Amino acid sequence: MKPTSLKMTVLATIFYASSAWTGHAESLAIQNCNWCHGASAQGYAPAPRLAGQSDKYIENQLISFSNHTRDNPFSRLYMWGAAANLSPQVAHYLAAYFSTVPPKAADDGFRDLVAIGAAIYQDGIPDANIVSCVACHGPNAEGAAEIPRLGGLSYYYLKRRLEQWGEGFNAAAKFPMPQIASRLSPDQIEALASYLSFVN
Repeated sequence: MKPTSLKMTVLATIFYASSAWTGHAESLAIQNCNWCHGASAQGYAPAPRLAGQSDKYIENQLISFSNHTRDNPFSRLYMWGAAANLSPQVAHYLAAYFSTVPPKAADDGFRDLVAIGAAIYQDGIPDANIVSCVACHGPNAEGAAEIPRLGGLSYYYLKRRLEQWGEGFNAAAKFPMPQIASRLSPDQIEALASYLSFVN
C-alpha cells in the first residue's frame, strides 16, 4: 500500500473511532439525564421537563449549574455534580437534542385556578406594577432563546421554582424574574403554576 493511501486509511479509522466515541458519550449523557427527567424527558414534580425547552436556555442552565450560580437545594444536591464534568460540546449537544423532543403538558395543577392564573399570565398584576408573563415568555408560554418555556411544566415544579425566586435563590439571575417572583403572593403563585401546567 502506498504511504499516502495508508495515511488516509489511518486518518479515516481515527475519525470514525472518534465519531463513534463522541456519539457513545452523548448517548450516555442523555441516559444520565433521563434517570431524573424521565425516559421521554417529560420530567417529574421535582425535576423539570426538558422536552421542547429552549436549547439556549438549557445550555445556559448547564453552565449555571457548573458555575454554581443556580443555587437552589435540588440544584446543589443533583445538578452541580451532574454538570461538573460536562464539556461545552456535550452541553451544547444535550441542549440541542432535548429542544427537539416533543413536549407534553403535565396537566397536574388545580383546574379551578386556571382562569385566575391565565389572567395573571396574560395581563400581569397592574395594582402591584407586575408586568404580564406573556411579554417575555410568549403567548403560549413557549419561551425564546435564553427565556425558558413554561408551558406544560409540572405545577409542583413551577410552584416551588417561583417560591425559590422569592426566597433569594439564583439571585444572580437576570432582571426581572427575582424581583417579580418576590412580589407574588402564595395564592398568585398557586394560580400561575396551575394554569401553566395545562399549557402545551
